Amino acid sequence: MFAINHAATALVLKRQYPTVRMAFILLAVQAVELLWVALNLIGVETTTIDATVRSVQNIHLVHMPWSHSIATTLVFAVVAWALIRFALGKPKTAIAVALGMASHLLLDLVTHSPDIAIAPGFAMQKLGTGFYGSVPFLAFLLELGFGIACWRIYRGSRWLLLAIIGFNVANLSMFLPQLVGIEAALAGRPTTLTLVILAQIVITLATVGWLSRSRKTTMRKAFPARASQARV
Repeated sequence: MFAINHAATALVLKRQYPTVRMAFILLAVQAVELLWVALNLIGVETTTIDATVRSVQNIHLVHMPWSHSIATTLVFAVVAWALIRFALGKPKTAIAVALGMASHLLLDLVTHSPDIAIAPGFAMQKLGTGFYGSVPFLAFLLELGFGIACWRIYRGSRWLLLAIIGFNVANLSMFLPQLVGIEAALAGRPTTLTLVILAQIVITLATVGWLSRSRKTTMRKAFPARASQARV
């Protein structure tokens, strides 16, 4: 799943755990991807890109057993929960962070090609629906719908909704081979791709974090009748 929709997941967790700082949740939902960026940059994990890139079908996450395996993600989530719960004494933050970390892999399983390992050392057994490789436009619709659903659950502002839709639409050329976008310049450049994804992570996390701050005030302005009914 693309960066904006992982960031949108933080909205659901913030709605469930309103006292937990949004910054912690935002970092949690992208912790797996940030690890992936680091491991790709130092050569521990590997991404390959075809000579011609027309969509996400031409990008192959061939080796990422440490950042994106079921076993390692669960271990990281449990360790994070234990440290925050017992070392810092923050049980709700611990749960929100652990769920955020686990959510990343779960969402990737819904859209990725079979490139997610069960655990390091089990490279031959990989999981994923294959939507990116077989029906990328369906994957786009799923991602867009998920992002909007997260906004709806959070009851966010109009600006937050527009940001979620806008970032998704900006990725549309990655899902439609007929459209030409930035992906055409990524052919044979996995390091550049990694840095582009890092930029997307930072920008989308910052945007969602910033726009989520004005939920109550903006909702009253956007939907005055509904806000009035809620007060009754």
